[in-house]
Amino acid sequence: MATIKEFEDLEMWQDTRLFCNKIYIHVKDIKDYSFKDQIQRASVSIMNNIAEGFERSSDADFCKFLVIAKSSAGEVRSMLYLAGDFSYITIEKRDELIQDCKKIAIKIKKLITYLQSNIKTIKH
Repeated sequence: MATIKEFEDLEMWQDTRLFCNKIYIHVKDIKDYSFKDQIQRASVSIMNNIAEGFERSSDADFCKFLVIAKSSAGEVRSMLYLAGDFSYITIEKRDELIQDCKKIAIKIKKLITYLQSNIKTIKH
């Protein structure tokens, strides 16, 4: 297994970067600018919180930012349902993006669990 030296090496960050690009592509023509801005900002929040947390000095700090990233993934998923409801995107595209977002959230949760187990081990 390769050593992770930079946040760019994290598969979940790479996946999130691609996901953000998909979000931007699929909402670019939405005329509801506040909706478009919110879903774009929430998707970027996933990516940036992974990066910012990685750059922190402790696993505990990293976990805090990963929790925020996972929460932002939930916000994006919720907004994707609305995007489908309002016919901003097709239901098929909505479902595809929701699945992508869920996969990212699962990876984030696994890393949170791993880091939390390390934090507990260090304390004992």
